[in-house]
Amino acid sequence: MSDFITVTVKLFAAYQDAYGASEIALELPEGATVEQVCDRILRDRPQLVPLKSITQFGVNLEFVSPDTIVKNGDEIVLIPPVSGG
Repeated sequence: MSDFITVTVKLFAAYQDAYGASEIALELPEGATVEQVCDRILRDRPQLVPLKSITQFGVNLEFVSPDTIVKNGDEIVLIPPVSGG
């Protein structure tokens, strides 16, 4: 059994703009939470830090709390607020 898992992170709005991609794969330690996924994204793109407190999280098409533990193969979405006109 490995000590790491791989998840897919779907990126929207400002996250997608910052990464220049609609999704990325991350390798994380087993037992990682959705918040730790977000922190990893923010570590790589510090300009996104102001969005953390207003971002919603989803795992496998369900909204979840930041302390939700992710599993190998999960699809995580980070949903920042979107303004429209």
